[in-house]
Amino acid sequence: MDAQYHASLPTPRYFLDLISCRSGCPVRTNAGAYVRAVAEGDYENGYRIARAPNPWASVCAHVCAHPCETRCRRGTIDQPISIRALKRTLTERFGPESVAASIDEPAPLGAAARVGDQPARVAVVGAGPAGLACAHDLAFLGYRVTVFEAAPVVGGMLAQGIPEYRLPRDIIRAEIERTVRMGVDVKTNWRLGRDFTVADLMRNGHAAVFLAFGATRGRDLQVPGAELDGVINGVDFLLNANLGYQVSLGSHVIVVGGGNVAIDVARTVLRYGAREEQGLMPPGAEALLESWGYDNTLIDAARTALRLGARRVTVVSLERRDEMPASPEEIAQAEEEGIRFVGGRGPKQFIGRDGKVTALKTVAVASVFDAQGRFNPTFVPGSESQIEGDTIVLAIGQKPDVAALAGDPNIAITARGLVEVDPHTLATTAPGVYCGGDLAFGPRVIIDAAGDGKRAALAIHRHLGGAALDHAPMRFRRLSLSRWAEDYDRIPRHDVPCLPVQRRVGFREVEMDYAEADARAEGRRCLWCNVSPIFDSEKCILCGGCVDICPENCLKLVRADRLTGVAQLEALRERLGASPDAGVILKDEDRCIRCGLCADRCPTGAITMELLEVDNSPVASLQLFAEEMEGA
Repeated sequence: MDAQYHASLPTPRYFLDLISCRSGCPVRTNAGAYVRAVAEGDYENGYRIARAPNPWASVCAHVCAHPCETRCRRGTIDQPISIRALKRTLTERFGPESVAASIDEPAPLGAAARVGDQPARVAVVGAGPAGLACAHDLAFLGYRVTVFEAAPVVGGMLAQGIPEYRLPRDIIRAEIERTVRMGVDVKTNWRLGRDFTVADLMRNGHAAVFLAFGATRGRDLQVPGAELDGVINGVDFLLNANLGYQVSLGSHVIVVGGGNVAIDVARTVLRYGAREEQGLMPPGAEALLESWGYDNTLIDAARTALRLGARRVTVVSLERRDEMPASPEEIAQAEEEGIRFVGGRGPKQFIGRDGKVTALKTVAVASVFDAQGRFNPTFVPGSESQIEGDTIVLAIGQKPDVAALAGDPNIAITARGLVEVDPHTLATTAPGVYCGGDLAFGPRVIIDAAGDGKRAALAIHRHLGGAALDHAPMRFRRLSLSRWAEDYDRIPRHDVPCLPVQRRVGFREVEMDYAEADARAEGRRCLWCNVSPIFDSEKCILCGGCVDICPENCLKLVRADRLTGVAQLEALRERLGASPDAGVILKDEDRCIRCGLCADRCPTGAITMELLEVDNSPVASLQLFAEEMEGA
C-alpha cells in the first residue's frame, strides 16, 4: 500500500505560526525580526521590535529562560540562534539602562472602560514580573492602575530572588521606572491579608483585581535533623542576601536541590568570600522538567553561597547531571567557579552535634522518574554515606503564601495550594478577580509570568467592556531571494562571552555582551522563518524540478489521494478541480531552510518566495496578541 501523508492547507495563521521563535514566546515577541535587525546593524529598530510586546525586554535579555531558543528551527540543523544574547545587544544600546536611550513609551490607547467620566480603576497585587506586566498593558489600554507590593522593594523575585551577578539591579529599576512613567501607581509595604483584602479593593472603587504575589516561600524537607542550626531555606537565604542582610555561613556549604536556585546559592557564597553515571530519562520526564520551568533557584542558591564566604560549596541533587532541571549553561558556569556536584543522591538525615549541623547523610537514587516519566524517586537500600558540612541550604522548590487570601473565602484554592483559575482567561472563582504567575501555576520562568500578565490585562479589558482592539495587519511581500550564495547555513553558533573565572569576584555580572561582529554573524544564522515558498497551482506543471533541487529534501510530489484527513482532501479537491489522483507538492516545514532554490529552478514561475510582514509596533503587538488569545 502506498504511503499516506498527513498534511495541512496553509492559512495566514499557519504562516504566522511557522515563525517558531515567536509562537514559542509567551508574550509573542517577534524574535526572528529583531535577530535579522541585529544582522543588518539596525539596532534601534531591533530594540523597538523586542520591546513592543515585552515590558521586561532588558531583564529578559539577561535572565530569560528563552523558550524561543528551544523552539528555534535552526536547532534542528546544528544549534539554535542565541536569541536572548542578541536581545542584550539591542537593550545595551537602546534599553532604559543605556545612556543613549531615546525610545519613548507609547501614549495610552484610550480604549479603557469608563466609570462616569473617568477610566476604570484596576488593582494589581504583587509587583513582580506578572503583576507589573499586567499593570503596564492596562495602563497602555488607558486604565488607572495601582500596584500593591508587600515588600519594601519593587520587582518581586527579580529583585529579591535573582542574584545581582546574573541581573544588575539598575536594569530592574530602569524597567520598572518606564512602567511607572505610564501612570502606574506603586505602593510598597502593603501586604494582602494584613493591610487589606481583595474585597476591600473592590469596595474602594477598583473595578477588577489581578493577583500576582508569587511563590515567595521555600519548601521544607521533612527528614530527621531539620531543626538543627545551620539548616536554612534556600528562598529565605536568597531573599536576605539580595536585600543586603547579613547571612552567616560556614566554610563548607551543602546546597540540596536540582534546580537553578541551589546553584545560585552556592555561587553567591563563594563571591562573598572574595570580598556518576549518565542515564537516559524515560519518556515524559523531559516534558515534566519543562513544565517545572527549568527554574534558576538551585543555581542561584549555589553560586550565591560561593559569594558569601564559603571556601567549599557542594550541590547534592536527586537528579544525575543529565536529569537536573537547572540550565546546562548555569551548571557549567558554577563548575567553572569551583562548585562540586554530587548527583544521584537523596538527603536522608541531617547530622548534628550540640544543636549544630555537621553533615548530610544521603542515600543513592535508583531512579528519579518512573516508567511513565513521573517524578517518583526510588532509592538503593544500604547505600548511605555522609558529606561533611557546617551549613545546609535547602533549594527544593517554592510555594505561594495563600494564607494571605484567608479574608477572601470566595477565591478558591486548589489541592496544590494554588489559586484556582480558568486557564484561558485567568479568572478566579470571584467575579472581577484574576490571577496569574506563580500564584496560579506554581513556580514559572519570568517570560511565562509576563505572558500571564498580558493575558490578564486583556481579559480584564474584555470583562469591563473596554473598546475592541483593531485587527492587527499582516501581509505578504514577494521577495527576490536566493540565499544559496550566502554562508548563513554554515555559520557556527557564537558562544555567549563570560567574564573569566578569576575575575568573577563580588557580584560582578558574569555574562557579557557580544562584540558587534559576533552579534551580527550570529544574527545572520537565522533561517528567516517568516519567508516561505508560495506555490501557484494554476502555473505548476508538476515537473518535479523543485523536488530535485531542494538541498534538504523537504519537498515531495505525491498523489492527492495519499493525503489523510477527509476535510483536508475534499478542500484540496475543490481547490484543484481535478480527480483524486491529481498531484500535489508536500513541504516539510521543519526541514526547509528558505534558500530559495526551488523558486529559482521553477520553469513556470509557479513558486515565489514571499515574506510575511507583521506590524511590530506596540499597538499592533497587543492587537495581535489579543487575536491569538481569542483564537487559542
